[in-house]
Amino acid sequence: LFDDLVWRGLVHDVTDPALGDLLGAGPLTAYHGIEPTADSLAVHHLLGIIGMIRLQQAGHRVLALVGGGTAMVGDPSGSSGERSLLDLEEVKANVEGVRSQMERLLEQAGGPTPVRVIDNSEWLWPLGLMEFLRDIGKHFTVNAMLAKESVRARLEEREQGISFTEFSYMLLQAYDFLHLFDTHGCRLQLGGSDQWGNIVMGADLVRRVRGEQVFGLTTPLLVDEHGGKLGKTEAGAVWLDAARTSPYRLYQYLLNTADTQVGTLLRAFTLLPRERIEGLDAATAEHPERREGQRALAQAVVSLVHGAAEAERAAHAGAVLFSEDIAGLDEATLLDVVAEAPVTTMPRSSLADAGLSLIDALQATEMTPSKSAARRAIDQGGAYVNNRRIADVDQALTVADLLHDRYVILRKGKRDHHLLRFEA
Repeated sequence: LFDDLVWRGLVHDVTDPALGDLLGAGPLTAYHGIEPTADSLAVHHLLGIIGMIRLQQAGHRVLALVGGGTAMVGDPSGSSGERSLLDLEEVKANVEGVRSQMERLLEQAGGPTPVRVIDNSEWLWPLGLMEFLRDIGKHFTVNAMLAKESVRARLEEREQGISFTEFSYMLLQAYDFLHLFDTHGCRLQLGGSDQWGNIVMGADLVRRVRGEQVFGLTTPLLVDEHGGKLGKTEAGAVWLDAARTSPYRLYQYLLNTADTQVGTLLRAFTLLPRERIEGLDAATAEHPERREGQRALAQAVVSLVHGAAEAERAAHAGAVLFSEDIAGLDEATLLDVVAEAPVTTMPRSSLADAGLSLIDALQATEMTPSKSAARRAIDQGGAYVNNRRIADVDQALTVADLLHDRYVILRKGKRDHHLLRFEA
């Protein structure tokens, strides 16, 4: 397992090199935590989800932690400024959304024991302040806490600084590790490289309080080709909730992965075997225009998140964007496929009697600057209705052309789409 993680580029730091042998010697109990800052996981959370599945399939016991307690404080790691505090109702709603997603994704792990999803509010909320300060706080020096990167970076910003609330976050995360060691025998914490300081403090707390060695393993933070946060697009975050980011949009996001990055994401976000990934690496190098690596990545991830049927539907939707099969898409997918196309709304009455002249439609949507230009586009075979090439300059749009009784897709040339929406 450890060798595979190294090959995949998923080992950034370990607290002890002996961890590699321990992972191969027998079952360990490990945990990975996710803060519920929204009511859905985002695409970058797949790194932790897939990591838990890998450990579980290798025979280890895995705890998936939702930070319902620590979310009330806010993690300063990776943040240049104070995070906005969520109120209790927001946190509860976020926990419910994230927990249900984690349970569904981790059900597919298929190892000897199921992954258990837990919420740290169960033990943090009842924890008394005096008890915490006396029994936990005494084991940490402020000097050591100030040396942590997440704190030091904020202190350098004198106007911003860091509140005592966020300063205390690392103690709460350390206590999580101690609690899970006591209640579940947990000996390994997983996390991104930005969590290294928090993980080390947790391991140190267990050593001080229980006299036992526990371990930490961090993975590199994945970034996009521009060095920005993975899954951050102009349209916003790429979510794993279908209501926020549709399976088609998720598929297209992954399909557009840069050639220089697709190998990294195939290793991190999929369970594909090494031989298959190396074959896709070679295919990408030899024939990048075929996008075999990107298609395999999109297929694997969308299948994991939304199921194989949705992945096939998303792949089909992308393939029919320029074919007459677009008429067979369901309404939601159809609108997803043409989401970036301009939209013109017209009265349904314009389709009555002889219908709406295609020439008039092309001019009204400004796809052509004039009627004569529209006529030339049709004559030259460059005008399409629902991806059906139109050769007759006298062609008119009628009710029979409507998709889902509301839409007509016009196309000029190879890629210039326009959505006509007809309202009563």
